[in-house]
Amino acid sequence: MSHKSNSLKRLALQKFKKNFWGVFSFGFIVLVGLVAIFAYVFAPDNSQYANQMHLSIHSKQPGFKVDMLTIPSQLKNHQSWLNKVFFGKKNTDTEIPISKYSVEKAMLMYKEYASDGLEGVEKTIPLSTFPNNQVNDYIKERYFLFGTDKYGRDLLSRVLVGARISFFIGFVAVFISLFIGIFMGSISGYFGGKIDAVVMWIINVTWSIPTLLLVIAITLALGKGFWQVFIAVGLTMWVEVARVVRGQIISTKEMQYVTAARALGFNDIRIITRHILPNIMAPVIVISAANFAGAILIESGLSFLGIGAQPPMASWGAMIKDHYNYIILGKPYLAIIPGLCIMSLVMAFMLTGNALRDALDVKS
Repeated sequence: MSHKSNSLKRLALQKFKKNFWGVFSFGFIVLVGLVAIFAYVFAPDNSQYANQMHLSIHSKQPGFKVDMLTIPSQLKNHQSWLNKVFFGKKNTDTEIPISKYSVEKAMLMYKEYASDGLEGVEKTIPLSTFPNNQVNDYIKERYFLFGTDKYGRDLLSRVLVGARISFFIGFVAVFISLFIGIFMGSISGYFGGKIDAVVMWIINVTWSIPTLLLVIAITLALGKGFWQVFIAVGLTMWVEVARVVRGQIISTKEMQYVTAARALGFNDIRIITRHILPNIMAPVIVISAANFAGAILIESGLSFLGIGAQPPMASWGAMIKDHYNYIILGKPYLAIIPGLCIMSLVMAFMLTGNALRDALDVKS
């Protein structure tokens, strides 16, 4: 039995490997996952939430370059390297975009950057402000691959850090939906009768409420925030899982191996968890992939409405909300780039789910 099970797993894996778009999408999901985990390592702006603002260089085109003067702070930053990698650097230094500078009589003279043909303000600062008077170490050319947003923040860094919200909400929401959905669907399908009627009534009532409206209600009840959104989305996605599990158990509980388990005296919990659920997980895995995509879209919608992840936290949906009016102002990339990120990740999960469905289909 174990050898046969392993053979079926290998056969499913081989079928999945032959699906180019499924493998490609799965690789893309893994890549986005690594970027989400180590976002601050890859982001040019590794400050917390990539929130370093420079209003003088707001809404610049992709590929924009400018000299950036960093004035070191006298405050000591006690932060471990591990904290910097996963949560960003607590930046206490002051960064100023400049157009030109010169050193005269132990003073640094610089002109602040100004766009639209305006003249920047000329200022001076003692060289003693910089360690060992090495001012050249604190003036570097900054390159903005995706340009800057309306607050002068690096758009590429915001996109990379924003991947965390969209990616991890899928995991948390799917985990919550699986935990509730499998439990409710299992007891409903296995025991039937009044338990099935009560569970189905709860499922039907929950399903009759528009998903976005239900998420908004739960979010308002729990409060605005990072984890509140995750929980709210998860609490609205369990009904699909419950209906699938219920239907699968109803068609499986009369199989011979379940009858044999009852004859051997196994209790109901063991029969459900050790015998039935392992044999019906294929459709659950497929619907989980679809729920990943659904969770990303719901979170993006909530952030667009302003009740998702709150500023200064980076979120793809919030980035679209901040810049959707720029589409008609000649700078559509500010909204299109995060929109393409959402579309790509959702498409990857959907294609992976389709590939898993084909691979786990024993009839094909």
